Amino acid sequence: MRPGLSTVWALATLAVSSSVCAENAADRGWHYLVEPYIMFPNMAGDVGIGVLPSAHVAQDPGDIFDKLQMGAMLYAEAQNHRWAFSSDVLYMDLDADLPPRNVITGGRAGAKQLGWEIAVLGRLSPWIELGAAATYNKIESDLRIDTTLGTLRGGTEEDWIDPSLVARATIPLGDRWFLQGRGNIGGWGVGSDLYWQLQGDIGYRPSSRFLMTLGYRYIFMDYDQGTGNDRFTYDMATFGPMLRFGFTF
Repeated sequence: MRPGLSTVWALATLAVSSSVCAENAADRGWHYLVEPYIMFPNMAGDVGIGVLPSAHVAQDPGDIFDKLQMGAMLYAEAQNHRWAFSSDVLYMDLDADLPPRNVITGGRAGAKQLGWEIAVLGRLSPWIELGAAATYNKIESDLRIDTTLGTLRGGTEEDWIDPSLVARATIPLGDRWFLQGRGNIGGWGVGSDLYWQLQGDIGYRPSSRFLMTLGYRYIFMDYDQGTGNDRFTYDMATFGPMLRFGFTF
């Protein structure tokens, strides 16, 4: 398990620095967005703990919401004509049933998953922005695997940071409608071996203070650390439609 205090401190420092920059430049036309959202996720991939065999997870939104204990999702952004600083928090506490596979006859995987991304984007043109991000991931996992030879149990807590490059394109469709696409690529062995995500949205602004977007998001992480009893593998794709409600000021 990697120490979590240093990673939290690094992200907190970046967040404070971004806030200070925004405050110092308030007279240069900064605008702010607060955007709660809901995602209807599918999850597909493998989870491995210690010497237990990797367990395959395959859940659709109905399965996830049926077993969801708690969920919270919030996006926030400060931007002007040149720069944008953003924070994106996604938290889920859920259980998942394990499907039969090879010698595995069933079981259950419980996971508390936190993802917090801090990003900085610079505007290259009216429609294109490029930048960098750091995503703090924390997973607390409990695993029960039923096999033909008996029941196996394990649990672990892991946290890590995935750096990534970010690109975003925003295309206006008249005064009220817009299209937006966003992508990350990173990990590079600093945290995950590979981390990437893609997101596409269509948005509508009924007023200057309020906006709504409907979109789709795909997040993939391939994280594998440790050996023997210290092994933890999280090779997972989380994907599905999203509904967002934004307030600007």
